[in-house]
Amino acid sequence: MKLLKLVPDNTNIDFMRWRNVALVLSILLTVASLVLVGARGLNLGVDFVGGQMIRTTFAQPVDVEQLRTRVGALGLGEASIQEFGGPRSFQIRLPRPEGGEAAANRAASQVRGMIAAQYPGARVDAVETVSGKVSEELATDGALAILFAMIGIAMYIWFRFEWQFGVGALVTLFHDVAMTLGFFSLTQLQVDLNVVAAILTIVGYSLNDTVVIYDRIRENLRKYRKMAIVPLLNLSLNETLSRTMVTSLSILLALGILLVLGPDVIFGLTIAIFLGIFVGTYSSIYISSPILVWLGVKPDSFLRTDEREGADPAGAAPA
Repeated sequence: MKLLKLVPDNTNIDFMRWRNVALVLSILLTVASLVLVGARGLNLGVDFVGGQMIRTTFAQPVDVEQLRTRVGALGLGEASIQEFGGPRSFQIRLPRPEGGEAAANRAASQVRGMIAAQYPGARVDAVETVSGKVSEELATDGALAILFAMIGIAMYIWFRFEWQFGVGALVTLFHDVAMTLGFFSLTQLQVDLNVVAAILTIVGYSLNDTVVIYDRIRENLRKYRKMAIVPLLNLSLNETLSRTMVTSLSILLALGILLVLGPDVIFGLTIAIFLGIFVGTYSSIYISSPILVWLGVKPDSFLRTDEREGADPAGAAPA
């Protein structure tokens, strides 16, 4: 039986032809993402801001404004109410009550009682309470985890390859994380510890794809010493394209099924990884590779002086 090949063996796509267009597009989207995060902010979950989060499912359609008014009448502070996974499921977020755990329990009981009285058949699915001190520690630790992961990865690439590759990996990771945060700022999906785990997963996947491509580029730099850098990058990308497509498509297929059929509690995690895989695949081709050209890498950049002088034109790539 003939094996299925997503990418034919003789594939020769001129990826580098569009590198400048991709650069402009990536810069615009990255800047837009950062501006969006700065101006609109992120919809931080209870994990990061503290307070109470109550998830409830109603037996009938609910007027959100009426629900907000009824929750506000309890005197528990300004409530944030959002649809959660369906037209009858909602997430009620309340500020941290004064008085510690006892006050938090009383507030949750008040909301439960109001829902039971005003909305027959409704059920409370979950109640989560996080103190201010814990939420601040979680936010700090989550941000540091992402930052240290990116720096550690850049240093690893630097030592394994050359500094230009390390810079390329760091820029690629920054691009992927910025895009993900911009998406969450635009959609105002809740950012919690699950999303932090998703971002770390995106960083790991992007690194894996980038290392595979960089390793092939390094091999071809040694093999084709007279080949211009742009054709060499195209050759390397085409040689690794099959692996990239199979890996990305298989992961996206699994995540797509989770998005449609998976539980609501992991929706943020799933959509963050789904977006990250898509963006990571794009950036490994149009960010990590072209940046080597912009940093002045040439086929003989990493050769010793005697190797450059003794380079044989026969090492050029076949026509």
